[in-house]
Amino acid sequence: MELYKTKKFYIYGSQILCGLLFAVAAGLLFLDNFFAASVVIFLLIAFLGATQDIAADGLYLQSLNNKQQAQYVGWQGTFYNFAKLFSNGGMVFLVGMLIPLYGNTKAWATVLVVYAAVMLLLGLYNKKFLPQTQTQVQVQTTAQVWQTLSDVITSFFKKKHIWFGILFIILYRFAEGQAIKIMPLFFKATRDVGGLGLSEATLGMLTGIYGTVAFVLGSLTAGYFVSNKGLNRKTLLLLCACFNLPFITYAYLAFTQTSNLFIIGSAVAIEHFGYGFGFIGIILFIMQQIAPGKYQMAHYAFGSAITYFGYTLASMISGPISDYLGYKDFFIWVLFATIPAFIATWIVPLKKVEDDIKEAELIKE
Repeated sequence: MELYKTKKFYIYGSQILCGLLFAVAAGLLFLDNFFAASVVIFLLIAFLGATQDIAADGLYLQSLNNKQQAQYVGWQGTFYNFAKLFSNGGMVFLVGMLIPLYGNTKAWATVLVVYAAVMLLLGLYNKKFLPQTQTQVQVQTTAQVWQTLSDVITSFFKKKHIWFGILFIILYRFAEGQAIKIMPLFFKATRDVGGLGLSEATLGMLTGIYGTVAFVLGSLTAGYFVSNKGLNRKTLLLLCACFNLPFITYAYLAFTQTSNLFIIGSAVAIEHFGYGFGFIGIILFIMQQIAPGKYQMAHYAFGSAITYFGYTLASMISGPISDYLGYKDFFIWVLFATIPAFIATWIVPLKKVEDDIKEAELIKE
């Protein structure tokens, strides 16, 4: 994607292809052997979805300056959550309404056709209205392709303070990766084992309504806050605190085991607001501290991959720790697990915009 065509091309091209594949998936449902073919189709859709995501991030980085990136990054989170609500809420609700009327096959086929129409319309819209950007790297031979690929990887690890940056990215989500995985289990677990005993529907309402609204408000607030203040040590520490400290609400719920839905909903809203506010910190850190340079889009993708790697590692250890400690002590442990994030935030070197410009000029030379 750094070598051929433009970011705009990969965005609208992958969206149009996704739309066509959703239409194919809808048709496959009426075949006897639809399952195996559908798996292949959805694998292709997942690949194209990732392609579109990376290209969109690259276009965002290339088209906006640092202040604009911070100002509008909250809107990224807003539309991301809108898409989740559209799928997990709207489409699931629609299929639930259609199944009694038309049966499983026709109901799910209708939903897939809706997805196909949405993706095709998005692709055509973005083809017309997205800004055009130039490919930053030009290659003509296979040898140049491999040389450029090697340069993409090696230049990432040659960036100034990159290992501090990687450590920060991994540790920033160390507590979150544990808490978020156990939270729904804690909410649904029976009271005799330390849970809150909530039903699936109640949990869905709390996280889907209270949580989503709070997350969106937090993301938007943080975006405008950082665009005014800039990404410096103080703002990054504040973002880290907002991201990690609200986990104390889950510790409170674990110790009180309250059945008051207003209190539980308030705790969920506080945590999700802090999550939305604080998550802007790691996004902007990758955008403005890790990504700048010759291969901006690829290096942003590398940073995002490291983010999810750290999150996955934390998630993997959350189950055994929770089983061993129980919910009360587990959420106390989570609060202690936030300490590495604060240390990493305190010590990670932060480059100024002028440093990024100099680094980009050196790479071009």
